[in-house]
Amino acid sequence: MEETIAGPQAAQIPKQRGESLQDTAVRYAEERHWDVFAGTWLEAVEGVPRCSCGDAACPVPGAHPAREDWAAQATGSATVARRMWAKQPTASILLPTGRTFDAIDVPETAGFLALARMERMELTLGPVTCTPDRRMQFFVLPGAAVKIPDLVRRLGWPPASLDLVALGEGTYVAAPPTRYGSRGAVQWACRPTPANRWLPDAEELISPLAYACGRER
Repeated sequence: MEETIAGPQAAQIPKQRGESLQDTAVRYAEERHWDVFAGTWLEAVEGVPRCSCGDAACPVPGAHPAREDWAAQATGSATVARRMWAKQPTASILLPTGRTFDAIDVPETAGFLALARMERMELTLGPVTCTPDRRMQFFVLPGAAVKIPDLVRRLGWPPASLDLVALGEGTYVAAPPTRYGSRGAVQWACRPTPANRWLPDAEELISPLAYACGRER
């Protein structure tokens, strides 16, 4: 696992090395009890990484579900996960939201601003990812997707005015070290540790996140 990052640039996030996608997916299932499923993967076409889905214009190459029934495919079994990646060792690692966690998705710049504010507030964070498309995803207790709009309104913001999205049932996130084509890999901004096994409620994080997103408008 990587260390928690210390700065506002995605390039500063240390890369995960020496562990296969299969081993990483199995560890997520075993250690965090997260459901996992194997997504698409990257294939070299004339030296250029292309998504296994075959769409040359795929917006997230190698980092989306490979099957329509992905929700039923997702598993918390380490044995089943190992079997999935044995079939396709380079498949992306995707985590369904709305089960053991929801995720609050915000722009990267707002996310780093919120992280600094949360540190000053001494808030307990769950894992946080940073993606190659410059988004950050804060893992929180399930149910956030339902509560977020009302929480944002209570803070005085029309929900549609902020670039803040809660990912709940029926959606997913890509987990490190999944790659988005040639754009880079998903990394941990705040890595999973025993200390953050118990996730915060969305209500604990929404104020600094909404404030940071409001600054970005």
